[in-house]
Amino acid sequence: MAKIKEGLVGKEIIESRQGEATIMETAPGKNAKKLFLESYGCQMNFSDSELVATILAKEGYVTTRDASDADLVLINTCSIRENAETRVRHRIEQYNRMKKERPELIIGMLGCMAERLKDKLLEEEKLLDLVVGPDAYRDLPNLVKQAGSGQKAVNVLLSREETYADINPIRLNSNGVTSYISIMRGCDNMCSFCVVPFTRGRERSRSPETIVHEAKYLFEQGYREVTLLGQNVDSYRWNTNRKHEVIDKEKETVNFAQLLIKVAKVSPKLRVRFSTSHPKDMTDEVLEAIRDHHNICNYIHLPVQSGNSDILKKMNRGYTREWYMTRIEAIRNIIPDCAISTDLITGFCGETTEQHQDTLSLMREVQYDSAYMFLYSERPRTLAQRKYEDDIPLETKKKRHNEIVQLQQEHSGIRTKNCLDNTHEILIEGTSKRSEDHLFGRNSQNVVFIIPRGDVKPGDYIMAKAITCTSQTVIAEVVNKID
Repeated sequence: MAKIKEGLVGKEIIESRQGEATIMETAPGKNAKKLFLESYGCQMNFSDSELVATILAKEGYVTTRDASDADLVLINTCSIRENAETRVRHRIEQYNRMKKERPELIIGMLGCMAERLKDKLLEEEKLLDLVVGPDAYRDLPNLVKQAGSGQKAVNVLLSREETYADINPIRLNSNGVTSYISIMRGCDNMCSFCVVPFTRGRERSRSPETIVHEAKYLFEQGYREVTLLGQNVDSYRWNTNRKHEVIDKEKETVNFAQLLIKVAKVSPKLRVRFSTSHPKDMTDEVLEAIRDHHNICNYIHLPVQSGNSDILKKMNRGYTREWYMTRIEAIRNIIPDCAISTDLITGFCGETTEQHQDTLSLMREVQYDSAYMFLYSERPRTLAQRKYEDDIPLETKKKRHNEIVQLQQEHSGIRTKNCLDNTHEILIEGTSKRSEDHLFGRNSQNVVFIIPRGDVKPGDYIMAKAITCTSQTVIAEVVNKID
């Protein structure tokens, strides 16, 4: 089950984890060219990898788990932390050792590291054949041909329009039950620690029609849960500009709350989740949509980053501690049984012991169900890198991080203990990693449940009674299936 690793507490292994890679694979075709696709970072990157596989499938590529058997190796990269970049570099060096034995192998880098490191890795060190940014995936077939002819191939241009809305992605590494739908790309927030606006460009939303169509398609294919993805889903808007003025009076305008309801109406048997929210943009209308629709899950990921208002101002988060707590209060009032998770950064520029204690006190006040917790890692081109000194010693960062992790462990344990002796609606997702005789699934609040296999199968909804638990997982017995 999920363990505390790389700054993570309370998230299940089935979800992507910061700094880990997933190897994508599709069924092989006769005489097909083989693509080895490795993805790092956030779920947006994994979703992008599915787009890449779909685009290249039209060129005759199938994905493989064996890099030594591939004609094309692509690494979808993450720039959110220095650790992730270091891992990617090691992998590129490893694939280059393979290339010495197979010179025809093409090695490429996709995603968030592409623009910043293209010159160094492509020209200076000659470790790559092609480099492609997040908005240029449609150009991959041409770039691969270029690289195959011995030319260095690069396209890292950012777009104000590209959303890939017309592409229905191949679902890679899928359990056939849960999937992701990207509803928007880019970010306008400019948090001082974050590189995303520079690597993914300005914010733009997909049309609601294409999102609902994709949700319907997935449901018809047997999927029973979708997660709507965006860097800041609460700022989703269709047919309105950044001032919320209507663009085309003949067309429907749609905000995120309205989009949630549209997707929820695809079927009452299709669960809907979303990630990630920004506290300054989350409205009561979104909370009321969750409250009023049983199949919109009672779970919100609401990153706070710090519990101190002065640090939040330096982070350019757009809210204070007090304002953030009004959003927590609204969630508790409108959706009393809603689970809340968060992101926390420790050791940000100039953080004092007292400011760190403010983060711990906010955690005690909220009692998050789970959290992503990170040591601050200075990223190039960000406002924090240009304006502030990364002046907190690593040992101090680690000590503070450990205090946050330990406190979150306590709170995660409270979450699972509160499940005991109650009956929960669970969507079964697959086989337990610890036992073939058991299955796992989650309730609406994203708590992982383990049940005996019996006659239950993935995709089933069941009622289960919680019997015992760890800090991360609940052991339960099946009460009945839900038709």
